[in-house]
Amino acid sequence: MMTKADVIVIGAGIVGNATAYYLAKKGKSVIVLEATDFIGNGGSSRNGGGVRQSGRNPKELPLMVWGVKNIWPTLSEELGVDTEYTQGGNLRLGKTEDHLKILQKLADGATKCGVDVKMIDAAEVKKINPYLSDEVIGASWCPTDGHANPLTTTLGYYKKARELGADFITGAPVSRIVTKAGKVCGVEAGTGDEKTIFEAETVVVAAGYESNEILSTVGINIPMKKHALTCLVTEAEPQMFKQMLGTAMADFYGHQTKHGSFVMGGTDGYDEVHPRIDNDYPLVGSSMVSATSRGILGYFPILKDAKVVRAWGGYGDFCVDGCATVSKVDEVPGLYVECSFTGHGFGIGPAAAYNIAELICTGSCPADISPLRYDRFKPAK
Repeated sequence: MMTKADVIVIGAGIVGNATAYYLAKKGKSVIVLEATDFIGNGGSSRNGGGVRQSGRNPKELPLMVWGVKNIWPTLSEELGVDTEYTQGGNLRLGKTEDHLKILQKLADGATKCGVDVKMIDAAEVKKINPYLSDEVIGASWCPTDGHANPLTTTLGYYKKARELGADFITGAPVSRIVTKAGKVCGVEAGTGDEKTIFEAETVVVAAGYESNEILSTVGINIPMKKHALTCLVTEAEPQMFKQMLGTAMADFYGHQTKHGSFVMGGTDGYDEVHPRIDNDYPLVGSSMVSATSRGILGYFPILKDAKVVRAWGGYGDFCVDGCATVSKVDEVPGLYVECSFTGHGFGIGPAAAYNIAELICTGSCPADISPLRYDRFKPAK
């Protein structure tokens, strides 16, 4: 087991794994510490697979647009796995005039950032996807959005990072960041009395909601909270459409996979009352499954007889402003943070990882990540 490296990455989800890969590709020695016993145990294996620019806060768009142009189109070839990336567009659906106002505002924000998003009426929606409910009166349409497979993509980054020499250590929760003269010099990880100091002059915290507990050991806090989400997987159906679907009210999202199953998600809004199981993930109870199913059928009634073959529940690290945090930390030289992805970190994760790796290795990065700084929450002076 390595205990010293150029960089320590905390968290082995898609963001941590991708960061490790891009750093190792640049010749850095990397240790990845994962608190649980499994790679991709958090949101990276519990999401709907969206790779979208539309519907995002404008703060995230420069990074997301860069990722869609520069990473996702060739990622399967680079990782040597089928990420199932499909650039089939994104329909964000509305049933009322109020819904359309929400979608119009999101579309306007995206077009100002150079994203090809436009509002379309019910007839145009039906041309793109004839299977949707007649209650849909309009949508925003982004033809360059898409979806991918979270499991194969996360595993692909893990395997390639290992091939390049990155050392992954599971069952190693990080208890604190270690500093010397105000600068990062490593982390302490392990359980009970069996704790180890891992040495590095650079640390990247990519541990989802748990990032805050780690960051607090050096006085940093990102204002975020846990938000419970559920995804359902149906039996395979005939191929119907390639678009990613979402709604103005975010009550349902999903897509049809390459092999025909539908992966669709939602929430019941009762985050605080769900029972917990191992690793603090919520049980997929009847309210979560039924609420998600109602959301799906409200827009996609043709699936009323489709059988659900499995479901999973998990938490997103939802930030107070709805945006990711992708940044170096000025007060603690050598510390970088990638968290608070607010339920849509899978699609933007590879771009975040690439740019943080570039920032570490070269001092600059190709995308504008300045709107995602860790200290954007400070009151104006």
